[in-house]
Amino acid sequence: MNAPHPTPRPGGSETAELRVLIAAPRGFCAGVDRAIRIVELAIERYGAPVYVRHEIVHNRYVVDSLKAQGAIFVESLDQVPDGVPVVFSAHGVPKAVPAKAEMRGLDYIDATCPLVSKVHRQAERAHEAGRHIIFIGHAGHPEVIGTLGQLSDGAMTLVESVDDVAALVPADPDRLAFLTQTTLSVDDTRDIVAALRHRFPAITGPRGEDICYATSNRQDAVKAIAGDCDRMIVIGAPNSSNSLRLVEVAERMGTPAHLVQRGSDVDPAWLADIATLGITAGASAPETLVREVIAAIAESRPLVEEVVVTAEENMVFKLPRGLEATAN
Repeated sequence: MNAPHPTPRPGGSETAELRVLIAAPRGFCAGVDRAIRIVELAIERYGAPVYVRHEIVHNRYVVDSLKAQGAIFVESLDQVPDGVPVVFSAHGVPKAVPAKAEMRGLDYIDATCPLVSKVHRQAERAHEAGRHIIFIGHAGHPEVIGTLGQLSDGAMTLVESVDDVAALVPADPDRLAFLTQTTLSVDDTRDIVAALRHRFPAITGPRGEDICYATSNRQDAVKAIAGDCDRMIVIGAPNSSNSLRLVEVAERMGTPAHLVQRGSDVDPAWLADIATLGITAGASAPETLVREVIAAIAESRPLVEEVVVTAEENMVFKLPRGLEATAN
């Protein structure tokens, strides 16, 4: 734990000092760093505009910052004009998307997180081995859509809960494999995998669930501080799966938690009559938003910050070959 340093309320106040526990790790992960850098380098290399299919990561501040540099965000390749580059988001895309881009002769850059790409390769190998894949994830999430789209229809079945596992009626219970979305609740996923293994003892899967290191680390960091907090604030977007999971982790430990996108979302009423507040940020939220939220809190209460470190992260993912020279 780092030494605390006070942030006094402007103008001075007799209000009791608020202890703020800041989780670490928090915020950007290696996959998010890489995806954002890919868009920035694409703009540098090709010039604006560069089109991006879907939000590059789920954070409005990041998206708006890239828009200001010359990125245009769309939901379909049909919205991308001929002759301009397009970047695929960190969440991954169905195979049909790059195939369509190639058919149109579009230059495209794949910013899919390497850990998501790893799941795609695992799906292909399991399918080639003749196994039907049970995919654990949240319906409608871009990562899930992208992963399901790696194989032909019917090759995977999506499950979201233990109840879904109970309802499965596979054609061959002895030829199953499971894979998972990378941004799930570690605890929920463990329960679902246990239910799958109980019902289908022959099912195969990765040695560890495919939940990424950053998602697991951020959930562990919340678990480390939530029990000491009267309330928690999670900085992230409402469509960010990993951020929503952080709220759930805190609340399961009995700590009320709020998801905010900016400092202006902080309700001063949350800070009344509490002694300790916890703060973390989802993997798509930049550190500048953490500081903005802390500054907003300091407007209501004098505070002292303590950073609680539960893991060190040094992961770095390589850039696509075509952009490495631009980066240098």
